[in-house]
Amino acid sequence: MKIDFTLLLTCTLLVGTSWGRGGGVLPDPPCRPGFSERFYAVFVPRDLLHGQSILKDTLLSPERVSFEGCHIVELLGFESSDPNFSVQPDGSVYAEQDVANLSEPVQFMVTARGRSLETHIWETTVKLVAGHPSQIIGDSGAYLRHHMNPRVISFPRRHNSPISLRRQKRDWVIPPINVPENSRGPFPQMLVRIRSDKDRDIQIRYSITGAGADQPPTDVYNIDPVAGKMYVTRPLDREERASYHVKAHAVDMNGIQVESPIDLYIYVIDMNDNRPEFHNQVYNGSVPEGSKPGTHVMRVTAHDADDDTTANGIVQYRILSETPHNPSHMFTINRETGDIVTVAAGLDRERVPQYTLIVQATDMDGSQTIGLSNTATALITVTDINDNPPEMTSRTFSGEVEENTVDVVVVNITVTDRDQPDTPNWRAVYKIVHGDPQGHFTVNTNHITNDGMVTVVKPVDFENNRSFMLTVVVFNPVELAKGIQSSADSTAGVSISVRDVNEPPYFPSNPTMIRFEEGVPAGTIITIFAARDPDILTRQRVRYYKLSDPADWLRINSSNGEITTLATLDRESPDVKNNIYQATFLAADDGKPQPATGTGTLQIYLTDVNDNAPVLQPREAQVCERSRYGSRINLTATDPDADQSAGPFNFELPPYPPSVRRNWTITQFNGALRGYYVQLRLKLHYLEAGMYSVPVIVTDSGNPPMSNRSLLRVKVCPCDADGYCTAIGAVAAAGLGTGAIIAILICIIILLSMVLLFVVWMKRREKERQTKPLLIDPEDDVRDNILKYDEEGGGEEDQDYDLSQLQQPESLDHIMAKPAGVRRVDERPVIAESQYPVRSTLPHPGDIGDFINDGLRAADNDPTAPPYDSLLVFDYEGSGSTAGSVSSLDSSSSGDQDYDYLNDWGPRFKKLADLYAGGEED
Repeated sequence: MKIDFTLLLTCTLLVGTSWGRGGGVLPDPPCRPGFSERFYAVFVPRDLLHGQSILKDTLLSPERVSFEGCHIVELLGFESSDPNFSVQPDGSVYAEQDVANLSEPVQFMVTARGRSLETHIWETTVKLVAGHPSQIIGDSGAYLRHHMNPRVISFPRRHNSPISLRRQKRDWVIPPINVPENSRGPFPQMLVRIRSDKDRDIQIRYSITGAGADQPPTDVYNIDPVAGKMYVTRPLDREERASYHVKAHAVDMNGIQVESPIDLYIYVIDMNDNRPEFHNQVYNGSVPEGSKPGTHVMRVTAHDADDDTTANGIVQYRILSETPHNPSHMFTINRETGDIVTVAAGLDRERVPQYTLIVQATDMDGSQTIGLSNTATALITVTDINDNPPEMTSRTFSGEVEENTVDVVVVNITVTDRDQPDTPNWRAVYKIVHGDPQGHFTVNTNHITNDGMVTVVKPVDFENNRSFMLTVVVFNPVELAKGIQSSADSTAGVSISVRDVNEPPYFPSNPTMIRFEEGVPAGTIITIFAARDPDILTRQRVRYYKLSDPADWLRINSSNGEITTLATLDRESPDVKNNIYQATFLAADDGKPQPATGTGTLQIYLTDVNDNAPVLQPREAQVCERSRYGSRINLTATDPDADQSAGPFNFELPPYPPSVRRNWTITQFNGALRGYYVQLRLKLHYLEAGMYSVPVIVTDSGNPPMSNRSLLRVKVCPCDADGYCTAIGAVAAAGLGTGAIIAILICIIILLSMVLLFVVWMKRREKERQTKPLLIDPEDDVRDNILKYDEEGGGEEDQDYDLSQLQQPESLDHIMAKPAGVRRVDERPVIAESQYPVRSTLPHPGDIGDFINDGLRAADNDPTAPPYDSLLVFDYEGSGSTAGSVSSLDSSSSGDQDYDYLNDWGPRFKKLADLYAGGEED
């Protein structure tokens, strides 16, 4: 049996070696991150054991567990499901705790997690077995057969004594259970059978625990407790969960454990049930034009949810189409990585600015027959480089400009540049390299059209330059791309002719200043203010006019510009500012088509002469009548002349009249104020109050000096204790006597009294008007409760009155016959009125009817005025009335009439009801 197994293993290795040598022809498979094996059997040598135990920190197997990261996964480390053992990052297996007994195999799960792909985990199974591999494999190849096709999984045997004289059969290493995903059943489907050797002696009950059994997701697996058959109950999905770890238990009928639990690892075998999915449906990339073959453009990636360690999840890419179509494709794609690179030269943005690629991703190693595919679009934009220099559309350009103009575009230079517009590769820069040494022109770039605008920045003169021939070069602000054979710039000639215009005359020195002493008499020629005409090639006459002469001192000769004075020049004139008098003149030629004009300013600087006498300041003052109060007046002087002709001043009192020097004296100040300020004070101890005119002579310091006799009005008045003039004293000082002052005060008092009496009289009259008593007692006057309205009198059905008076009269003859001036029927007449009856002051219940009848008869017999009592002129309102008759008012009081109903008419008729209802008792 050993020989047979050795031959089988040798053949397997030879076949694997022959396949490996063929790898030179076939491409190497892509690197996939994960464990190198799904199951690791670690055999612990006997010399590491202390009896059947292992000490802490013992290295059980160096670098046994292998994980391939493919340079894209950074591991965080390995996690062990058994806290007694660990796997280091290099794959070495260590004992983390003291393990008392390793007589039975120990199996645990190892999980790997990546730092960049934390959502993806990898799992494998490690089983520790004490002994050498040849000892386990050597027992008739039973281990190999059990690993290749496990059907029955038995609990490991437990020896009753640690020392046995006979050789024991080694325990099998339990391999994982593989279950394909998406199985169609029928379900439940048996996976393995769990068996204990003790089932021959006693009845055994089997059970499983862990994820998929009694932990979420529950009820995925179950076991027949009697037969020990383990089943899967529904189809599995590897993309939902790739592996399960359950424990199998064996107990007797009393629930007592008869076997140690064994670990079962179930792996879901992947099926190709997922298409590759691109991360984006449209990918955008760019590549510079003119790129060399092999230039990386972009990467497209697709993910397949199937197992990427099998062909189900291995994706390969290819380009289905390239637009625009080209016999020689410009791009290719790496089948494994999805990197798109250029494959041919000739990318030209000006010819094809963008390419569209349809990329297909297919699993099953790119098999087009059995693989699943998906597509995405890659848009590749060809970016611009400066591979096209600007070129002028013509070798020569021409234009014309008027002389003396600036900021005018003379010529537009047009260029073409096939690079992308509005980029530095397209932008044109212009430069004048010849023909303009004085810098009259510049070339600006139009940012919209990219044309060059030749602009005048410095005026040109036709008399000096009638034309210009410029050499202009154009280029891009960035350098031309390498490998471009054409020149980086383009040159053209620009011809500019200057057109002559009528230029205005100008004054060579503007403004022109001349100096004169003030006092220049009228008629003096002070200068010739002449202008020049720039148009020297044409003979034109220039005439002169005065524009501004504030004081009207000057006159200019219209032919030659000679300036003559019309009046004496005075420096102290308000039109002279800072000793300068300024006038403006106009020079006009007789050019065609219209004359041109120019202005010039003449400034006359006037030097000062002493021609103004000083003036005393102030002209009025006030002092106390007694000198003990320190009465004094500060005096100074003003002189419009310049400083050298003004102060210091000399102040003195004239000898005549003699009373001036007898009553007053002048005292000089010392220091800086000497000669500019003096004090005038009383020379006497007392001077009678009044107004005094004190003459003062002031002399300036000019050469020759000038003097002025000024009168100072001084008000002398009585003063209070503080030295201030009293009010009466001020009036007295103004020239009014005591009698006049008293008379004025008495007049003011009388006027105020009259006003007060008039106001009191008006108040009393208003009060009497408001409190005037009635003719009769309001309590006894029945008319107090009868309000007067503009009513038509009695009702229409009252037969005691003439109803025709209520109608509009057909004729107004009797009204028109009234005396002159009385024409209106709605106003009171101004002539004597008829005498109407007067009602007795002692009312009687029966006099109201008589009063109304008397008034009616008086109104009817009055031809001078319309009726105001009871009959007015109104339009006829028709016959009949809903109001009751008032004819009963004519009847005398009798017991036949009942007036109790008046009580129902309200408070205004209460007095009337009391009078008539109780008349008999009174």
